[in-house]
Amino acid sequence: MKTYQITQWCHHFIQQNINAGDFCIDATAGNGNDTEFLCRLVGNSGKVLAFDIQQAAVDSTCARLQTAGLSQIGKVILDSHTHMKNYADEQSVDCIMFNFGYLPGGDHALATRPDTSIEAIGQGLELLKKGGLMSLCIYSGGDSGFEERDALLDYLKKLDSRKYIVILSSYYNRPNNPPIPVFIIKL
Repeated sequence: MKTYQITQWCHHFIQQNINAGDFCIDATAGNGNDTEFLCRLVGNSGKVLAFDIQQAAVDSTCARLQTAGLSQIGKVILDSHTHMKNYADEQSVDCIMFNFGYLPGGDHALATRPDTSIEAIGQGLELLKKGGLMSLCIYSGGDSGFEERDALLDYLKKLDSRKYIVILSSYYNRPNNPPIPVFIIKL
């Protein structure tokens, strides 16, 4: 039985909506888990772009894709997710994944910030095709605090309900500020 940690829950939902040949973005590459997952879903006829501002994350993700034989599908870019629009056309992307917070095992001082995260989500929504899916894993508490979580949730609540469906889940009985999985579907 799966434990359905936040990334497993997001993967489960995404897996139901992404097909071979699709174009996906991992907006926060980190250690490459989501990048590899997306590459496997889209297959040889698909394409995945992964972004990170930390060289260690880019190197880790590239090595992971190389080891898995997926380098021809995924391209890892040393750049901020706030520049996604420079790498993809509007309404061309099937799925975008975000994990907000810091690189697991990395410098906790290098974490996502509310202003750039909201800017990246906005760009991502423009890049999504109609029917496209965006997943957000929002971590809070501890090192990352609550500022980003609160800003993201406020932003998401104000998205036009005629253009987007925002599905917010919660680990309702889990202590210590559990992560929040969010899915956005572009109508």
